[in-house]
Amino acid sequence: MIKENLAIVEDNIRKACEKAGRERSEVTLIAVSKTKPVSDIRQAMECGITVFGENKVQEIRDKTAEIKEPLSWHMIGHLQVNKVKYLPGVACMIHSVDNLKLAQEIEKQSAKHDLVMDVLIEVNMAHEDTKFGLSPQEVIPFVKEISSYEHLNIRGLMTIAPYTEDPESNREYFKGLKGLKDEINALNIPRVKMDTLSMGMTGDYQVAIEEGATFVRVGTGIFGERDYANIK
Repeated sequence: MIKENLAIVEDNIRKACEKAGRERSEVTLIAVSKTKPVSDIRQAMECGITVFGENKVQEIRDKTAEIKEPLSWHMIGHLQVNKVKYLPGVACMIHSVDNLKLAQEIEKQSAKHDLVMDVLIEVNMAHEDTKFGLSPQEVIPFVKEISSYEHLNIRGLMTIAPYTEDPESNREYFKGLKGLKDEINALNIPRVKMDTLSMGMTGDYQVAIEEGATFVRVGTGIFGERDYANIK
């Protein structure tokens, strides 16, 4: 099933890139493996997938302890400050930076490991009460505030668009996130040159690609529905 699903997702990505006049190489597929067993991840690996996303720190730690192959692991879920210490040297990018305390802790822990952590600023484009992330209006002041952190590399922006049956309804949020990235780049903030937009999930990644996504996060479309009953 995973092999067949990946073929469909890859075909959809290719078609969306063609429609937008983009190269396929401009878009990275993140296989979101949260709640899924290592056996599923290995099936995806056999199909050439090397980039995986996890929502929980404990899961990313457990899976990287078992899987020794050189993969790129992305922390895409909400991140608690007290869990940051487990990520340097494990995750190659954190997608969900949305407050000063979290940014400060990532800076502190990355400095301890003498590395620079790639991060994305999470933006709540639809102003949903149930979602984390800064409002679009808060992003530029926040980026300016943390731009001097020497162990953070602010690569771009991330958003989780509303769940919808109609992916077209999320186009405005994707377009808005790209506009915000372009606005930040035009400001020429020292040490900030954004090249990354993490947006689009199983239900709307094609629209996100058409609007400039460089990372799409696809879980259900690859691994199937999740059974949360067994998740602690």
